[in-house]
Amino acid sequence: MRYLYTLLFYLIMPFVFLRLWWRSKRIPGYRQGWAERLGYCPYRLEKSIWVHAVSVGETIAAVPLIKALLQEFPQLPLVVTNMTPTGAARVKAAFNDSVRQVYIPYDVPGAVNRFLQRINPQIAVVMETELWPNLFAGCRKRHIPIVIANARLSAKSAQGYAYILSLTRDIFTAIHSLAAQASADAERFIALGLNRKKVTVTGNLKFDLELPADLSDKSEALQNRLGKERLIWIAASTHPGEEEIILAAHHLILKKYPAALLILVPRHPDRFAAVAELAEQQMFKVIRRSSGETCSAQTEIYLGDTMGELLLLYSVAQVAFVAGSFAQVGGHNMLEPAVLQKPIITGPVLFNFAEISQMLLTAKGMVIVQNAEELAAQIGHFFADHNYRKLIGENAYQVVAANRGALQKQMGLIRAVMTKE
Repeated sequence: MRYLYTLLFYLIMPFVFLRLWWRSKRIPGYRQGWAERLGYCPYRLEKSIWVHAVSVGETIAAVPLIKALLQEFPQLPLVVTNMTPTGAARVKAAFNDSVRQVYIPYDVPGAVNRFLQRINPQIAVVMETELWPNLFAGCRKRHIPIVIANARLSAKSAQGYAYILSLTRDIFTAIHSLAAQASADAERFIALGLNRKKVTVTGNLKFDLELPADLSDKSEALQNRLGKERLIWIAASTHPGEEEIILAAHHLILKKYPAALLILVPRHPDRFAAVAELAEQQMFKVIRRSSGETCSAQTEIYLGDTMGELLLLYSVAQVAFVAGSFAQVGGHNMLEPAVLQKPIITGPVLFNFAEISQMLLTAKGMVIVQNAEELAAQIGHFFADHNYRKLIGENAYQVVAANRGALQKQMGLIRAVMTKE
């Protein structure tokens, strides 16, 4: 079946690059790395450790793991691959030149073989559920052990893999170890045919998020630029259709708290300008972070139009709304505001973070709202009651603190592979 898959992939390759070109009109980063996507990696290494994180969310989860790998194996170059420019930008912001960032090759044998030949990985660490038939077959042929880190598999995704069971099981033969986020994820992989002995439930790396050492200083400096005494809320990682709800809520908030400031952070950089324009059309006074301007008392919205600064922006807000939860996206990572002890609000659509959101709800560290009116009312409640705000934020933090430890368990799996080399 892999041969049919490969033929189909070769046939659609012209359209894949046409799509890259089309997307580059809005996101210039898609014009970069075309040769890398065909396996022409700019590095030629005798040995390396290779980590793959498809986009921003996976990269954020991978950061503690990459730091641990750099510390434990400083003698080996570390290559990090991404599929998206936003993921690549996050790697570069977090690590500068301490890792080698490239785009992952498309899943055709020629590109895969060129890539593997150039970086010569001793181990491949693949984040979450990026299961590519030819890439895994290429690793198997070269005896490169694959560790699936922070693996998750929803019931819906498991059904999809079940439809191509022979291809799925062929992929599984290349996996050395799989670190599942939860028991349910582990059982779904096993039901599809992955050897139970290869599966370990380790927990979720996202709980091992570390705060940068300079965050406190940067936060204080930003707070001074926004207004030291202002009430601030953030709407982070927003998608089309969500900004309208958030702006409607901010109109309501300003009626009761006229000095309140909204930090609005669209998920994708190609939408920064459109979201700024939308806010201005609704007569909000907007400053873009990229402008470097200081907010005046009249500024109502601070648009987060930079990359890699979400933790910093969360840090200066009293309340955090995590978006992707009013749209059919399934939510985004609530643990970033939680580790900062911020009370969390989301919308009702949370299927991508079902387990984490349930933990936060059970611990009373998060509140779900259904619409703009409820969002405004909940923000107002947090603004009005400092003790309530502090309690919910502390509850959210305790969920993070109680679930740390996945990093050491997953490093143990990697260490076991590396010591056999």
